Formats: sequence, structure tokens, C-alpha cells
Amino acid sequence: MADQVSRRQPLLGSSAPLVTPVYQSSVYTLPDLDALDRIMNGEEPGYIYARDAHPNARRLAELLAEAEGAKWGIVTGSGMAAITALVVATVQQGQRLVASHRLYGRTTQLFVQELGRFGVATELVDVNDPSATEKALRKGARLLFVETLSNPLLRVVDIPRLAELAHQYECRLVVDNTFATPVLTRPLELGADLVMESLTKMIAGHSDVTLGAVCGNDEDLLAAITTAVSIWGLSSNPFDCWLAERGLATLDLRMAAACDNAARLAEWLSAQRGVVRVVYPGRLDHPDHRLAPEILRGGFGNMLCFELEGGREAVNRFMHRSPGIPFSPSLGHCTTTLSHPATTSHRYVSPAERRRQGITDGLVRLSVGPEEFETIRDAVKRGLSG
Repeated sequence: MADQVSRRQPLLGSSAPLVTPVYQSSVYTLPDLDALDRIMNGEEPGYIYARDAHPNARRLAELLAEAEGAKWGIVTGSGMAAITALVVATVQQGQRLVASHRLYGRTTQLFVQELGRFGVATELVDVNDPSATEKALRKGARLLFVETLSNPLLRVVDIPRLAELAHQYECRLVVDNTFATPVLTRPLELGADLVMESLTKMIAGHSDVTLGAVCGNDEDLLAAITTAVSIWGLSSNPFDCWLAERGLATLDLRMAAACDNAARLAEWLSAQRGVVRVVYPGRLDHPDHRLAPEILRGGFGNMLCFELEGGREAVNRFMHRSPGIPFSPSLGHCTTTLSHPATTSHRYVSPAERRRQGITDGLVRLSVGPEEFETIRDAVKRGLSG
């Protein structure tokens, strides 16, 4: 154990720090040109410029790879940077992507608008429909991109089946695992080729970090994505990596408590006046309730949605009456927060597309935290009062 610690942390005499230090340096000194060559050629460990690599990112990447059951991990400056890096590294002009038609709004914008400007076509399909997915893959695609749990309405995808379809047509399956985290799902073990996470959310867990990550097993992809991160300037900040490492240490405990709270809250909400519907994979009325236990282990997640009768005005009233649940358009904080998908995550999606997905003006998305259940319930109850 002492040897293991000494390999990971710098020795200070006969001691070593228990916690990873923050290496807040943008550049590293070298004794000579030969040392630079050895580092650049991968013949010995070392660092040169923090945009290419730094100790905090490498340490966090190692821990994430272990959590995801991967051979390697790469840390990026945000979740969107992680998606950008893996796409840039694997897709060329004139090639196609197939992606879920239920994605985070900015991801859809990246695929349809931004990649389209560079000659990359994206076809959006219902990935819960195997025949529609296969039809799209049959036309040829480099990547099939899905979310384990869709944002915001929590549709669960059959990762093993999608992996089978993708590989049948020589396509890579990429899974955005942000809502599930590796605590609930390890997509690589279910057949996915790459998994990405927005570390900003549950993994870092304190709303003080903006980071992303890509993990996988193919060594060629490791080199390609690492190069893309450096060239496109998608790299991470040392202090953010240090904070995310701290958050990762308690992820299992926080997810267990938050998932339990979300399950209890979903059932309680379903009996409240003014609540039109509750969306949670643990409920019998969820369309993927039977699939969910095959993909998610140890819980149905900490995210849930509920729709209020009265639309946008009802949501505003709820926010004013429940200051204990902050309106914070993200997720994964150490206490419960809420978001309004129609005006935040899916603000730039067309009204027709929001209607198709079931994202109404009265829909509220809760990121349920690990605090005492009674605290959450009482705050929601105040919001629903009157």
C-alpha cells in the first residue's frame, strides 16, 4: 500500500500526502532536450504544458476509468467538450451520425446545427424503437449516440441491444451516462464503445466544477481523443479536477441516498393536487419501467419530473412558494434543485419538437439530493400549497 501511495503522490521525506495536491501550474520545467523527447515519445512519465496533460487531470482520469470499468479516461473542460472531442476524433466530413431524438438540447444543437456546418449529417431517431434505429444505421454511420436516461423525461435505453445493432453495421455506440453515473450503469460493460459524463453534475456533486470525461477501452481512440482535446483546446483546469476527485470519493453514498429520496418523492407527488403527471422510471406507469432494472442497478436514479396544472404560471408560483428548492438550471448538487426544461435545457428546441417530446410549460425537473427526505417533501409541499 505504501508503494502504491508513493507512485501516486509525491513523497515528502518519508511521508506522502493523503490527498492529491493541486498542481496549479500551466507549464513544467525540464532538465534538457533529451528529457523532453522522452516525455513526448511516451518513454517516461512527465508533463510539459497543462493543455496537453497535468497531474490532476491524469489522476482524475485514472479514477474515472476505474469507476466506469474502462482501460482509460480523458478529462475535458465540460460535458459538451467531451462530446466534441470524441466526435472530432472519430468523424470526418461527409460521414453520418445517428443519435437519439431525446437528447439534451445543446447536444442536439451540436449534432444538427454545428456539425452540419462542417459537412457531417446527423439523423435523429427513436432509439427505443429497434426497427427505426436499425433502418437509420443501415444507411451507414460512424457513431450512434444515446443517453442512458434521456434528458429530461428519463427514457431508459436498451444499451446491449443498441450495441448489438451498432456493431452489426460497423458503428460505435457512445453513451452519455450523466444522469445514471457509473454507480447505476457501466455502459462499457453492456457493450458500449465509449461512455461520456458531465462531471459537472452528480460526480463532482457540489455545483462548483465544470468538467467532462470520456472513457473507453480502444487504445487507438485514446490517442485520437487526447490529440483532439489538446488541438481544440478542450482541456481541463487543475483545481476543477481536484474538486471533482473529492466529489467522486462520495458519489456512491450520495447517489444511494438521492435515489432513495427520488423514489419516495415520486410516489408522494403522484397523490398531490395540481400535479398532472409524475415521470420516474421506478413507477409502474413509466414506459421503460420493465427495462430499467436491466440497465440500472441499485436504484432508478435521482432525477424526476412532474407536471403542474396551469403551465408556466403554476411553475412560477411553485418557485416563489418553495425557496428551499432553488431554481438552478443544472443538476447533481448536494441538495435538491429544480429546473424548467422548456425555458432552459430545451429552450432552443422548436415548440413542435418540445410538444413531441412531452416537454410542456408546466413540466418541472427535479434533481433530488441526498438530504433528509422530510426536508425535500416539506419544501415541495410548500410549493404546491394553495
